[in-house]
Amino acid sequence: MANFLLPFHQPDRLEAGCDEAGRGCLAGPVYAAAVILPPDFYHPLLNDSKQMTESQRETLRAVIEQNALAWAVARAEPEEIDRINILHASFLAMHRALDGLATRPEFILVDGNRFRSYRDVPHLCVVKGDGKYAAIAAASILAKTHRDEEMQRLADQFPHYDWPTNKGYPTAAHREAIRQYGLSPHHRKSFRQLPQGEQLAFF
Repeated sequence: MANFLLPFHQPDRLEAGCDEAGRGCLAGPVYAAAVILPPDFYHPLLNDSKQMTESQRETLRAVIEQNALAWAVARAEPEEIDRINILHASFLAMHRALDGLATRPEFILVDGNRFRSYRDVPHLCVVKGDGKYAAIAAASILAKTHRDEEMQRLADQFPHYDWPTNKGYPTAAHREAIRQYGLSPHHRKSFRQLPQGEQLAFF
């Protein structure tokens, strides 16, 4: 739970937490966030974004954006995902988020087990880090809420796919809509959208 989130890894360095959202989606950009929290930051709801309700994430988003020493959100587009693959696009989005920080971190905590080094700043990959470190949890919340907001906006243009509900993830309803309506310009063409052997249509 949130009470067990560690405030930092190296207390003598200015640390940024970094996380992404949307790697497993069939549609939409992949988002990343970077957050530097004050040393004394605490909120009882702060946790891995996947363990929180939508309303809790929105509450924490406002708290984080108001209280962080620095924060930034960035994205990589579906075209970039198709060109360089989702792993490298995730790294690209993370680097863009780090570029956006008003304060340059001295150390980076990254959720997951792989990362491409950012400039000359040392980093540590932490598996399930969004449930271990406060700064990564905060980054996971910003990446998730900003991406969900974008999928809601895209859904206004392409209502068939029920993106407000599935956020672009491969639900049965999303795949059924792909069968009926084909792919939108926001779908990731390099992903297997339907089971092998099924034909796709394009807008």
